[in-house]
Amino acid sequence: MVVAEDTAILRAGLVQLLEDEGHEVVAAVADAEQLKAAVAEHRPDAVVSDIRMPPTHTDEGLRAAIELRAAQPGLAVLIFSQYVETDYAARLLAGGSAGVGYLLKERVLDAQDFVDALERVAGGGTALDPEVVTQLVGASPSRRTVDGLSPREREVLGLMAEGRSNRAIAAQLVVTERAVEKHVANIFLKLDLPVSAADHRRVLAVLRHLGA
Repeated sequence: MVVAEDTAILRAGLVQLLEDEGHEVVAAVADAEQLKAAVAEHRPDAVVSDIRMPPTHTDEGLRAAIELRAAQPGLAVLIFSQYVETDYAARLLAGGSAGVGYLLKERVLDAQDFVDALERVAGGGTALDPEVVTQLVGASPSRRTVDGLSPREREVLGLMAEGRSNRAIAAQLVVTERAVEKHVANIFLKLDLPVSAADHRRVLAVLRHLGA
């Protein structure tokens, strides 16, 4: 794993915690550029990154995570921050929720909960703080829930939440890819998620599923 955290004490604490749990931390860095260099060098299984790091202390960590996921799709990323950045978080999830986590520092009350979440993300799962889900869903003008979906549409949405493509969903359900496309279109319609340049409909649909 690679840890990116600009606060030295917290960085050292994360490294110690992960190593105590049997994980190998191949690099612990203090800014986004060092994070990208460490991932390129070590090709880790997972990254733990803060959002606000030098030089501007705005969104360097989250932007770096998006770049890293695009370059290495199998890379698991856990964002560990005090802040919710809805725009970049939606972009991070746009490639699929599998292997993505976003936890808020002040809401993690037990170290083992953090380790469990990271291990879930590293294994291809998802770990999103409920407050992150609330803010991401709230960023969209639509508030419809998944209650109106059919059982098959819920099944498709559940597989979407695992980061599956339409082709992978079709193979899992033993149906045609065209049938999956129709289910996805119905999900967007029932959740009132119109085509928009500002929103990622697949991400918003998955967030409704996770929030439910």
